[in-house]
Amino acid sequence: MTGPAPQETDPRAGIEEAIAGLEGLADLPLAEHVERFDTVHTELAVALSSIDKV
Repeated sequence: MTGPAPQETDPRAGIEEAIAGLEGLADLPLAEHVERFDTVHTELAVALSSIDKV
């Protein structure tokens, strides 16, 4: 018996949420900016790597 088929996820799914986290950036302490940009970078890297199936 085999398990459930793997679900394909949209590699862009987290990008919009991560970018939304940049809203109001000017109101946040500078130290929190890095974490927000890092989140967007990570989501973009995941989406790009999944395009080439790397």
